[in-house]
Amino acid sequence: ARPPQPPQLPAELARSGLDAFAHDDRYADAELVDLELPGQQARGVSLDTVRLDRVDLSGSRLEHLSLSDVRISGGNLANLEARGASVARVEIASSRLTGIALPEAGLRDVTVEGCRVDLAAFGFSRLARVTFADCVLTQSSFLEAQLDSVRFHACDLSEADFRGASLRRCEFRGCDLSRLAGVQSLRGAAMEWSDIVGMADVWASALGIEILDRE
Repeated sequence: ARPPQPPQLPAELARSGLDAFAHDDRYADAELVDLELPGQQARGVSLDTVRLDRVDLSGSRLEHLSLSDVRISGGNLANLEARGASVARVEIASSRLTGIALPEAGLRDVTVEGCRVDLAAFGFSRLARVTFADCVLTQSSFLEAQLDSVRFHACDLSEADFRGASLRRCEFRGCDLSRLAGVQSLRGAAMEWSDIVGMADVWASALGIEILDRE
């Protein structure tokens, strides 16, 4: 799996204030810090070369959101919905993404590290060169998604849904895949041998193999 490209950000950005997003707003070469912006409602918002530190966008509806060369740290994106979003060269660290919904989105060169991404929805989205590291992804959905060079490292994917997903050059390292739906869709993924052996019960269940007790 090929690693994501990092965002291209200058060492310093001008700090900007913001009260609310409007349709088709564009913010570029800016730093947004300590902003409370829950429940935003806007279409076509674009953030280009922007750093967001401790910004709360929880519960927002931002259809066709565009993020390019963006770094998010300590943010709250819980229950944010951004259908058809375009996300490229983005890093998200130590943030809350519980219930985030990015259906029919395109994610390219994205790193998500140390975040809660449980109950998230990536259904029918395209993910290329995306890394989830040390994340909680319980009950998240990748239903019918296309994943190319996506890496899951030390993630909790218990009860996640991969039904109908297409995986190419993807890898899972040190992940919890218990009670995962759509195990058959992991065909073609790469895993460490210790993980494969440790989850023998998952593969047996997916294949309908009954486990016998020792005589």
